[in-house]
Amino acid sequence: MFTYAITGKIDALAIPPLADAARADDLWQHTCFEAFLRNDAGEGYYEFNFAPSTQWAAYRFSGYRTERRDVSEIASHVIAVETGPEHYHLRASLNVEPLQRLSPNAEMAARRIAGRVGLAAVVEETSGHRSYWALAHPPGKPDFHHADCFTLEVP
Repeated sequence: MFTYAITGKIDALAIPPLADAARADDLWQHTCFEAFLRNDAGEGYYEFNFAPSTQWAAYRFSGYRTERRDVSEIASHVIAVETGPEHYHLRASLNVEPLQRLSPNAEMAARRIAGRVGLAAVVEETSGHRSYWALAHPPGKPDFHHADCFTLEVP
């Protein structure tokens, strides 16, 4: 379960309208919440995108931005949103159990997905300005795929 919260003037944000809960690409080009999961056994990782529209995406990579593949083992995510004049909450849940039997690379095959997580968000304003939020950023431009972003340890 992932919970993301924004506080402030919510009406100044470009929040995509609700749509059918379905898989979609390029969600990060607008307001979108992301989770990156990596096992300490290798460089492979998973990326999950959760949009306020309730659309979602799931990818796996064998290494830093390499060999991106759709994750078809997870049929869908459950995304719920709650909004008010000064708060916006998005909760996304997914079953990672199918991923624990899979691996972006052979080295991870025998291990569980637990390891490190990177949480991030792209927040678009009605003016078109986008800001990039993460638990940690590498030096330079925001790059949620960078190893420095995987800061949250999970047992």
